[in-house]
Amino acid sequence: MSASAMTTSGVVDLRSDTVTRPTAAMRAAMAAAEVGDDVFGDDPSVNALQDRIAAMLGKEAALYVASGTQGNLVSILTHCGRGDEYIVGQMAHTYRWEGGGAAALGGVQPQPLEHAADGSLPLASIEEAIKPDDAHYAKSRLLCLENTTGGKVLPLAYLVEACALARRRSLATLQRRGRARRRRARQRARDRGAVRQHLGVLLERARRAGRLGDRRLARVHRSRAPLEEDGRRRHAPGGRRRRSGAACARASHRPLGG
Repeated sequence: MSASAMTTSGVVDLRSDTVTRPTAAMRAAMAAAEVGDDVFGDDPSVNALQDRIAAMLGKEAALYVASGTQGNLVSILTHCGRGDEYIVGQMAHTYRWEGGGAAALGGVQPQPLEHAADGSLPLASIEEAIKPDDAHYAKSRLLCLENTTGGKVLPLAYLVEACALARRRSLATLQRRGRARRRRARQRARDRGAVRQHLGVLLERARRAGRLGDRRLARVHRSRAPLEEDGRRRHAPGGRRRRSGAACARASHRPLGG
């Protein structure tokens, strides 16, 4: 990272990794990127990044989106229709800091819950929040988990139990995975493997490994079928773009996850 990317008038800007800027190597990768038309699915740099992220996370397919907010919105709208509901934490990004997009653009109602001290949503609270099959209520369709929450990594055992509860109650699950590289540093490799094994319906959104200077995202699924629906949802808010491979090349210019 160049000094100019991290400083303003000689003062280091530590507000967030989101204020960092592309390095010279990133800019060079963008200039040299092989590009195409992502609307037609033939941008080689986009496709290469999606394949790379899917392989890195042990999933069947990945989808590149323009921002974290767009990725979260697409995720919710894939599983919830108008008048449906998603269960989410009070401090989750998808609920508190995204302008009410799911409600405003998708007609999807959030059901916020208080977090436990470790950042999790208590299983009893989740169970209680799921609505009965009654016309008076919105239909509970999706459980949204945030990992990390307030810098706290959700315990593996909790993730397994929460997703088992969701499956038992016929809910889909979405895990918003912020700062993946930082979180992985606090989890053992065997735990990551167990997460992949148990969270079969988990929709993962992998940030570019916490890459400074780039905030682009990829959404990852276990199977291609829901990903195709995501592609439709991504298109409506302008997420399918021509020659977006230049941005993907910026994210891929060096090894991921290291």
